[in-house]
Amino acid sequence: MTARNKARAAARLAAVQALYQHDMEATPQASLLDEFHRHRLGMEIDEDQYAKAETAFFDDVVKGVIARRDEIDEILTGKLAEGWSLARLDKTMLQILRCGAWELMARADVPTGAAISEYVDVAHAFFEAREAKFVNGVLDSVAKAVR
Repeated sequence: MTARNKARAAARLAAVQALYQHDMEATPQASLLDEFHRHRLGMEIDEDQYAKAETAFFDDVVKGVIARRDEIDEILTGKLAEGWSLARLDKTMLQILRCGAWELMARADVPTGAAISEYVDVAHAFFEAREAKFVNGVLDSVAKAVR
């Protein structure tokens, strides 16, 4: 994996974490970005070294998901199995799907397969294989609708 790919992967993971915080604590966007820039991206926290992230890409994902959340949620809702709603999803899972859907909708420069596999990798950081397959299936369905 190239340094740029690692920095993008770190940015995606951090974006999921930032959006989780935004959702749970209603942290304003400017404060959220500032906190992650100054205290998280590439820093050591509780003896865990956070990877150097591509800050501009992180900002783009976070701002994009916040700005287009209703549109993203509408697309995601249409891709869930009957009887499922976004409210039933784990809060971290929801942020992974939102980030992946936004990237598929807004970043044509990122190949479809790369975007999906990156968020499947993020899912593996939090969940078992079954949930990662769920992310793959939903994002693949989103990609067919938006690309």
